[in-house]
Amino acid sequence: MRELEAHVARALALVAPLPGEAHSLASALGLTAARDHVARHASPPFDNSAMDGYAVRASDVQGATHASPVVLPVAGETAAGAPPGVVRAGHAWRIMTGAPMPDGADAVVPVESTDGGLTEAAVTASVDEGRHVRRAGEDARPGDVIVHAGRRFTAARLGALAAVGVETVDAVRTPRVAVIATGDELVDVGDDLASGQIHDSNSVLLAGLLREAGAKPIVMARVGDRPAELLARMTAVDADLVVTTGGVSVGAFDVVKEALAARGVEFVRVAMQPGKPQGLGTVDGTPTVCLPGNPVSVLVSFAAIVAPMLRRLRGDGDGGLDWGGRATETAVVGDGWAVPPGRRQFMPVRFTDVGTVVPATLGGSGSHLIAGLAAAEALADVPAGTERVAPGDTVSLMRWSG
Repeated sequence: MRELEAHVARALALVAPLPGEAHSLASALGLTAARDHVARHASPPFDNSAMDGYAVRASDVQGATHASPVVLPVAGETAAGAPPGVVRAGHAWRIMTGAPMPDGADAVVPVESTDGGLTEAAVTASVDEGRHVRRAGEDARPGDVIVHAGRRFTAARLGALAAVGVETVDAVRTPRVAVIATGDELVDVGDDLASGQIHDSNSVLLAGLLREAGAKPIVMARVGDRPAELLARMTAVDADLVVTTGGVSVGAFDVVKEALAARGVEFVRVAMQPGKPQGLGTVDGTPTVCLPGNPVSVLVSFAAIVAPMLRRLRGDGDGGLDWGGRATETAVVGDGWAVPPGRRQFMPVRFTDVGTVVPATLGGSGSHLIAGLAAAEALADVPAGTERVAPGDTVSLMRWSG
């Protein structure tokens, strides 16, 4: 069997960051920077007051105290957005937070350290030169990198770019991912089930997972257990990545394996549970991932294999075995469970009232237990070689909710 890390490395080798495209700040949230984005102008763009108070020359108020205030005539006032004034020696200038510093002033006395006078101000505390003054460019200067290539455009980063005059950004194009579910047993959700039929939950599951990972799903019509039908569907794909479900094991009707093995897709057993049977390769130049058909296997395979590929397509780093790029965490186990020999296990778990984790279903990590995922809040990542997870053990988690 192939180790999971080796399989992920092969998957990542199939994809590269997509090209950038121009976006307004309003449309870039959640996308990834395709290049470094630099400041157009300084932040702050001019020296301004950090306090409501009086702009002064610091030397004019040295020694001021409550017992012995320094009284200065008020020469004028400036609010935020107004042009700067001019302060002569021995005078004060009433100023509001964010207003430009008047020429000649080198400090601001907070209004709390004065009597708040309008024509003259009694200053009751001295200030040093530069006190309560925001200097032009102290936050950023023109040409400074504000958002580096490969970083996600968060609200804070977009706000920072707006503050330094950046109007549009270059963001990596959103990956388009085609989803093809296979199997004669599948019917639409909501249809009555005949004997042997099941609802197509994988298409719904994958479409949601792709949207959560920042990709655009293209859910294609299902394919029955006929290789020619799958090949015809594949020729109609216009996507950056294709993900199929079902038909990858050793059964008599494994349509995906039968159709694609001769076209360069490699079908292997990966040392993970659930999700052991996997397919990986390119079809007509399009990277293709072939996942098992059981829903829990689909979810685990997406977390371990597809999500890192999406992060690379998005220019969001090489990824790793973490859910959608989110940091892993650890938790203490409440109820233990068995681990299959020789395979890395991903157990759906939920949190208890006391903060421990327990299996989300009575059936453990069975790959068919899709309903149990409604209660699951994370996947416990158990290393290969572990014989059993016992109460009190600490496990690594990949959380996708809560």
